[in-house]
Amino acid sequence: MKLKTALISVSDKRGISELGRFLAEMGVEILSSGGTARFLSSEGIKVTEVSQYTGFPEILDGRVKTLHPLIHGGILAKRDEPNHLEEIKRHNIKLIDLVVVNLYPFVETVSKGASLKEAIEQIDIGGPTLVRAAAKNFHYVTVLVDPKDYPRVMKEIKEKGEVSLGTRFELAKKAFWHVYEYDKAIAQYFEKVEVEP
Repeated sequence: MKLKTALISVSDKRGISELGRFLAEMGVEILSSGGTARFLSSEGIKVTEVSQYTGFPEILDGRVKTLHPLIHGGILAKRDEPNHLEEIKRHNIKLIDLVVVNLYPFVETVSKGASLKEAIEQIDIGGPTLVRAAAKNFHYVTVLVDPKDYPRVMKEIKEKGEVSLGTRFELAKKAFWHVYEYDKAIAQYFEKVEVEP
């Protein structure tokens, strides 16, 4: 299954210019938002802004960027389900084959003694939603949450033209653990703080 479209939205930019450049050279369209889109563009990598693709701007100071049916439909569609493909076509949805996401640095923020207000702004909503959608649909979609996995995936794509099902499943497991640890850290932090009335 040849990669046609990737969505990249990362807080940790390590290795992302190399991955972005590689994908662009392979003819993969890159969808991106906010700081990631600006970073990739500054590296000379062609990106399509998520807001340009969806026709809906980022809102609420960036709290809502990727939460859109055009994004999640493209990730969650089953590629061998005729009804799904018919709906995708009817709504002009791009199938998204690769999701590269790492989450807002919540743990790092609270470890520096951030206020509750500051900590709340580092609770990622769109990121975990993208990760869970891609991991759920691992039969068709590759999810990357760790820059250490970029070289391995690039190697597979270069050698085989795709990412194997075995690798996609491994990465999906890693993705679910990533979201679990993230949510656990938030829950543990909330247990420790007091709310001022």
